[in-house]
Amino acid sequence: MGTSHQGGYSHDAVVHALQKCGIRHIDTAKRYGCEYLLQKAIKESGVKREDLWITTKLWHSDYGYENTKKACLESCERLGVDYLDLYLIHWPDAHVPGKSNREVRAETWTAMEELYEEGLCRSIGVSNFLISHLEQLKEDCVVTPHVNQAEYHPFQRPQELVDYCRSRGIVFEGYCPLAKGEALTHPSVIQLAKKYGKTPAQICIRWSIQNGIVTIPKSMKAERIEENCKVFDFTIAEDNVEILNGLHDGRHVSWDPSLTVLLILM
Repeated sequence: MGTSHQGGYSHDAVVHALQKCGIRHIDTAKRYGCEYLLQKAIKESGVKREDLWITTKLWHSDYGYENTKKACLESCERLGVDYLDLYLIHWPDAHVPGKSNREVRAETWTAMEELYEEGLCRSIGVSNFLISHLEQLKEDCVVTPHVNQAEYHPFQRPQELVDYCRSRGIVFEGYCPLAKGEALTHPSVIQLAKKYGKTPAQICIRWSIQNGIVTIPKSMKAERIEENCKVFDFTIAEDNVEILNGLHDGRHVSWDPSLTVLLILM
């Protein structure tokens, strides 16, 4: 279950997801400003910590060796946990004056590796990283990221990146599976929803899952969360999967990490 900025956060929806829908994967970030709110929702839900998979992310204002370690502890405190199941570098661009993005990423990842070795983070990874970013980490560091989380929906299907991650044992997680609602009105998605007796959202989520993506839908409404979970009682035929695969046009509905490539090459 994805979460969002404080203005787009619903305590009741999170509690409902945990208590009524069986959701156990919570994805958040320091940037969203809701870590401390999630602590309250988790406590109210009654779900045991060991039954949850909690992911949060390091924002670029905290990049660097010492800052990363401090930020991780602060996120744990806000979430009310002793460890994180997954900690991600949120964005490849570092915004540190006087240092290259590559240099800062390497310093940051070294701290992430130590957090992993110490057990404070059970898994470590990155978000919005392209192949070029991952190749640099491969050259500069020791531990391969366990996860790369990036935008993934019918209009943004970065298959080359997915294949690269799989070749290195990096799990690919996809956010924005509905393209922030843009995919729900596409004629092909609507047609398949009618064919399978499902909603357009369920078609998009199921398509993503069948493509082998760890899919992270997000909603503030209990009924939508329930809808998003009901995607394991049907299978989209392969020829229909190919129809959705063919909708890829490269558009981003979130951040575009390729815009940082020019800075990397400088």
